[in-house]
Amino acid sequence: MSTTARGSRRAEKPVGAAQFVPAEADLDTVRAAAAGCRGCDLYRDATQTVFGEGPADARVVLVGEQPGDQEDTAGLPFVGPAGRLLDRALGEAGFDRGEVYVTNAVKHFKFVERGKRRIHKQPSRTEVVACSAWLATELELVAPELVVCLGAVAAKAVLGPATTVGELRGQVVDRGDYGVTATVHPSSVLRAPDRKTAYAEFLDDLAHIRETALR
Repeated sequence: MSTTARGSRRAEKPVGAAQFVPAEADLDTVRAAAAGCRGCDLYRDATQTVFGEGPADARVVLVGEQPGDQEDTAGLPFVGPAGRLLDRALGEAGFDRGEVYVTNAVKHFKFVERGKRRIHKQPSRTEVVACSAWLATELELVAPELVVCLGAVAAKAVLGPATTVGELRGQVVDRGDYGVTATVHPSSVLRAPDRKTAYAEFLDDLAHIRETALR
């Protein structure tokens, strides 16, 4: 391979989402810009960018891992089975779903094909970091009181790779501008052998967050 070819390949390598984030913009402008993000290779197979949704002044931001198959098709976060379970649990825990901002650490659906099905594949740390500028911008613009990480990928995206859901569950970490806590991702409840118990524990987490962190 010639030096020119190698240099061209290096120039085409994705360098992260930060270059696509507009300066001094509101959420609508940032959402529109995210639709054209080429910060990592996940955009190549995904249908579209799935940006966050909810009030621009929400007190609570829920952060998941990445959009799923139905979210990728609809272009909206948490509209599939896990999203419906989340909506149910939020309501039972005393949250007004319409007052919560929901988003994901990664904005494109990563999957493997099995026949006609697209099966979720966990994003790599590199992909999470590449996409981090979108999440950071959302948190800056929404300026919530509390960020709730749904699952390990979200927790690591917000607080760093050494973070675990277990150490955050039931706790709130002060990040200065907002607090951070965590619970499991609702998709893990759907996969649990004892779904009834898993749901009860998930609901308890959300109720505890509602009662103690948002007085």
